[in-house]
Amino acid sequence: MIDILENIISKNGLIVAFLSVGLLMLFSFYVSKYIFKSHIPSVAVAIIIALGLAFFGEQKGLSDVSTFTGLSLLGGSMLRDFSVVATAMNSDIDKIKDAGLAGLISLIVGVSFSFFLGVFISFCYGYTDPVSLTTIGAGACTYIVGPITGYALGASSEVIAISIATGVFKTICVTILTPFLAKKINLNNPHEAIVFGGLMGTTSGVSAGLAATDPKLVPYGAMTATFYTGLGCLLCPSIFYIIISSLFG
Repeated sequence: MIDILENIISKNGLIVAFLSVGLLMLFSFYVSKYIFKSHIPSVAVAIIIALGLAFFGEQKGLSDVSTFTGLSLLGGSMLRDFSVVATAMNSDIDKIKDAGLAGLISLIVGVSFSFFLGVFISFCYGYTDPVSLTTIGAGACTYIVGPITGYALGASSEVIAISIATGVFKTICVTILTPFLAKKINLNNPHEAIVFGGLMGTTSGVSAGLAATDPKLVPYGAMTATFYTGLGCLLCPSIFYIIISSLFG
């Protein structure tokens, strides 16, 4: 009987992944309703539990466990981007146009603030060469901008790994904190979601955080967050590196 069950699970990894996520969402709903009295959204509870379960795996989190291999596909970038596109069905193009200038300003401010904050923190930890400072600062933008900048500048593998870890930490923080802070920062309309995506940048964190806040806001935030990554890849290894080199070279 156990062999038959293991055979069914191994051949239907994606279905098991959907079932597991569904049960997790159901459990989170009851925790949110009866323990937290709906003060904490059920999706936020699910995110926190899922992040905790990820520690049971190795490189790919819980999907390293044979029973949950389907989670690697369900949680991969392909279905994540598909979900973002699906939510865009209800987006209003006029609202996106109205937030054009605010979105542009938020992008510039967001990339610059994250980069120089990352440079400052890395300097406090003893890094003084321009390549390392720029690479870790780029990692503070997103975990994609960091390694791209590091490879472009010839940074060491250790520094590139630190930049990736910095970006992942930022993504986790944005994912967890967004639903808790949404009411306090009035994150409840498309215009604010566009600005929020431009300031935070991480597409995964912004998408997950907005999904936990209001799924209708996801396409607006994800749009500027995507531009954020592109802008970071342009600025960090070029203009920002020149600035850091002039200060620390």
